[in-house]
Amino acid sequence: MDAHCDTLTALEREGRRLGRMSPRGHLDLPRLTQGGVNIQFFAAFISPKYRDNSLARAMEIFDIFYREMTENFSLAEPAYNSSDINRILSLKKVAALLTVEGGEALAGRLEVLRMFHRLGVRGLTLTWNGRNELADGVSEAGTGGGLSSFGVAVVREMNRLGMLIDVSHISEKGFWDVLRETAKPVIASHSNCRSLCDHPRNLKDDQIKELAACEGVMGLCFYPVFLGNDGVSLETLLDHAAHIAYLAGVDCIGLGSDFDGAESCIPELPDVTRLPLVTEGLLKKGFSVGEVKKILGGNFLRVMEQVL
Repeated sequence: MDAHCDTLTALEREGRRLGRMSPRGHLDLPRLTQGGVNIQFFAAFISPKYRDNSLARAMEIFDIFYREMTENFSLAEPAYNSSDINRILSLKKVAALLTVEGGEALAGRLEVLRMFHRLGVRGLTLTWNGRNELADGVSEAGTGGGLSSFGVAVVREMNRLGMLIDVSHISEKGFWDVLRETAKPVIASHSNCRSLCDHPRNLKDDQIKELAACEGVMGLCFYPVFLGNDGVSLETLLDHAAHIAYLAGVDCIGLGSDFDGAESCIPELPDVTRLPLVTEGLLKKGFSVGEVKKILGGNFLRVMEQVL
């Protein structure tokens, strides 16, 4: 299971189709199957260039998602809860979950959040890097800003609706505000360890510990910039997994590749077909078979059962 990709906008940008294998990009349905991924989160990323028209942009990307799901019904289906996931997996298809990356798509209205839920959205990354109506993102760290009053209302309404709250990209103050307000586990869909790679997109050790204490999960991101400096490799990614396990246990580790959003890849993982190398690497790193199963999807599935 992969908790984050930006493939929907990449399809549009690159003229690809989800059901056709392509030498371009990182992910499509044939390559997901080759890589052994059967649950994939597809993010509707709201680029800053659409800031003044973010709601309409979200709807355009939702349309891409559902057109691809209809065209590729033999390969994948949209999933809205754990029961859907189990049914779709029993049919040997990919279970596809629609998420939104950037709370500006809500246009400052809870009514839009509720409509997104009705349209099948099951997760929201509250911010991207900048500030929106919900909170400050990581690029606003100097302000010390966290959740706004609207952001608090969104967190509470997402709890009520049964939607995954995603704290990747949010400011540190915003992170702590979310964990204070939420009544359910939250996720960091694609984030790594700040103590191993000092980038503001990564989580500090105390954040990781608290996320785990609240039964949340963080998805290891494959983007080299968030993993280290020079010489980033698969082993670097595994080091982040080991650090999280040491700090907070295995139950808060998952995968959130950022495929088709990351500008570069780990050399050993040029696309999703190479994910079996992660499984092999985790086992060699000393994780047990049961622990690896949790990292590869079991932990995120647990949170989805609690939230959706």
